[in-house]
This record gives sequence, C-alpha cells and structure tokens, in this order.
Amino acid sequence: MSTLRLCKMCQSPISGRRDKIYCSNRCKSDYHEKLTKVTNIASASIDKILHRNRSTLLEIMGKNGTQKKIPKTVLDSKKFNFTYITHYHINSQNKFVNYVYDFSWMVFSDQEVLIKRIKK
Repeated sequence: MSTLRLCKMCQSPISGRRDKIYCSNRCKSDYHEKLTKVTNIASASIDKILHRNRSTLLEIMGKNGTQKKIPKTVLDSKKFNFTYITHYHINSQNKFVNYVYDFSWMVFSDQEVLIKRIKK
C-alpha cells in the first residue's frame, strides 16, 4: 500500500521515485530560491551589526595598530554591540576573547577593554 506523497512546494501529488520531494524541477528551484531569500534577509541585519562593530574597532585601532587598551565607555559611546561576535575562545586565564572578523576584544574590567588585530 503506497501513501500519497505531496510536493513540498505546491502540494501537488508526486509520482516517480519514493524519495522525491518535489513534483518538478521548477518547484525544487522555487523552493530553494525562497529559502535563500529568507536566509539573506535574516542574515543582512546581523551582518550590518558585525560590519559596524568591525568598523568601530578599526577606527579605534587605526590603520597599523596591533593592540590597544581603551576605556569601555569609548565603545559604548560608538554604539558598539557587545553581543554580536563572529566567534570566541576562552584563554588560559579563563577569560572570554571575543572576535569580530580580524579583531579580538576582551573585557578586563567594567572600565577597560583590550583590542587586538589578528594578523594572518
């Protein structure tokens, strides 16, 4: 006894292989186009925040700077968003080192932040 299978995109009946999930190449293509569009919309706002954070760190560090300790209020005044990072790790002193692309930053206290440029 076979069960009626419906297209993931248009809900039309599917014939053919048992593992088919779309009724046609057009439905398969439309599904993936919509998925890509939704993903791009969701990630655009996050990317904007990450790029702004990176620009802020670059502005503070300067063109050739590699490391700088600054008051946390400087980042606060520039609307740096501390919750958006690209990745992190915990160093040997059990402190979080946060990364925004090619920059890292670490909170030393409520008053100071250490910023470093990551050279490749």
